[in-house]
Amino acid sequence: MIASKSIEILENSAVKLTVSVQKEESKKEYNELLKKYSKTVQIKGFRKGKVPGSVLEHKFGDGIREEASMNIIENALKVVFKEIEQKPLHYVTPTLENEELTLDLDKDFTFTVTYDTFPDVKPGEYKGVEVEEPSVTIGKKEIDRELKVIQDQNAVVIEKKEGGVEKDDIVTINYVEMDGDEEKEDTRREDFVFTVGSGYNLYNLDEDIIGMRKDEEKIIEKDFPEDYSHKELAGQKINLKVKVSAIKVKELPELDDELAQDVNEKFETLKDLKDDIKTKLKETADRRIREDKIEFLLTKILENSTINPPVSMVKAELENSWHNFVAESRMGEEGVMKILAMQGKTKDDLFEEWKLSSEKSLKTHLLLDKLVKNEKVEVTDEEIDEEIKKKAEAANRTFEETKEIVENNGMIPYLKVDLSRKKMINLIHENATVKKGKKINFLDLVQKVQ
Repeated sequence: MIASKSIEILENSAVKLTVSVQKEESKKEYNELLKKYSKTVQIKGFRKGKVPGSVLEHKFGDGIREEASMNIIENALKVVFKEIEQKPLHYVTPTLENEELTLDLDKDFTFTVTYDTFPDVKPGEYKGVEVEEPSVTIGKKEIDRELKVIQDQNAVVIEKKEGGVEKDDIVTINYVEMDGDEEKEDTRREDFVFTVGSGYNLYNLDEDIIGMRKDEEKIIEKDFPEDYSHKELAGQKINLKVKVSAIKVKELPELDDELAQDVNEKFETLKDLKDDIKTKLKETADRRIREDKIEFLLTKILENSTINPPVSMVKAELENSWHNFVAESRMGEEGVMKILAMQGKTKDDLFEEWKLSSEKSLKTHLLLDKLVKNEKVEVTDEEIDEEIKKKAEAANRTFEETKEIVENNGMIPYLKVDLSRKKMINLIHENATVKKGKKINFLDLVQKVQ
């Protein structure tokens, strides 16, 4: 059937495939179509099924040749794709490159298609890659910061007995925008509560109400800059009538054994609580250091690898990110699109913002999958069950319920891929050459300010 075929590898794992089909095959396909239509077509002056081939060719020849051409192409591609390594991605339809195709029954039929294929992944060196490991000290300053958070969490909020509003006070206010001497009813807000200094209020009133007393009311003039975070107020001058209806303060508990016991019955003394804080901070630091090392290692290996994912694969990755983004928003696609429109953005704008990170994520997955294959990394049924147990605990379900859900939704293969990648990451991490890095404080580490 196939007279010849040639493959040209284009940029970004695209393929240009040219195929010639023997003229005998073209004649066979064309004649079968003639035979088929001669039995079904109705032409005036001829009985059904008795239309001569010559009449059919004269009346419908161009259409039959075009249909025959498409059938020949489809059948030829089925044969060729079984023979070559550069198969199209399962979600890609090959594009016919010939502007005009003329079926000449006396010549071999030649056509050209282009399509995206799975990229050829050539990993760089992934064993013994050098990586720095910073030194982090968990000292009194870090522990005191955590104790302050615990104090805040266990504080009692009480009415302020005297004095005006100060930073860190919890205030309740009523406000409304003014249009001259008239109040704009659609802007009225009653019993709005916020902590002074937090900035968690639309009009940025923190500094303006400092010193105001309970039940005091005044007009505040606001002049918002053009780049103000709330676009509906950007560049506007507004008069706001504000009344303070309540002022409260936090009464912090003493840092003592009693507080430690209130936090958790397993603590008998404040020292027990401090030791637990130090242990947890150390675990957090170790986890972040490991994450940073892995990120560095994978980036380094990617830099020395050759991976050129096709455009369609990057687009599929972006669409998957979009699907997850919409699911996490819990607003549905229409709701997300409305929010984007309010920000002056489109889905395409978001894709442009995500493009670099999506390409890196895709390349990382392709790299890991190639290394999994090279290293013959396997995932056991016991490891799958262990992962399902974790999901069950997180979702507050039984193991049996969760496993049934996972299996019914065809998620086992995805779990295997995910676990095999994690095992490969562990292998890369274990085989890295670790170099002692600089000293860094805990806060800079967890905030990634390095």
